[in-house]
Amino acid sequence: MRSSGSVGANYIEANEKLGDKDLRFRLRISRKEAKESEYWLKLLKELNETHKDRIEELILEASELKKILSAIINKLK
Repeated sequence: MRSSGSVGANYIEANEKLGDKDLRFRLRISRKEAKESEYWLKLLKELNETHKDRIEELILEASELKKILSAIINKLK
């Protein structure tokens, strides 16, 4: 679950940017970490019968984060 914490950490780093190129780079890393978090959550969901509903909520949140980060990145182009 390290990747989930990395999403926020990289977003904070993006806000402390050194320039526009650095901002885009950090946002792309953040989006990449959100994708990784979604992947691990999907695996966890398959292995955990008891908490499937809660895990599905987290998968949706990761997906929404990816979309938000993508929209920000596209707006900067």
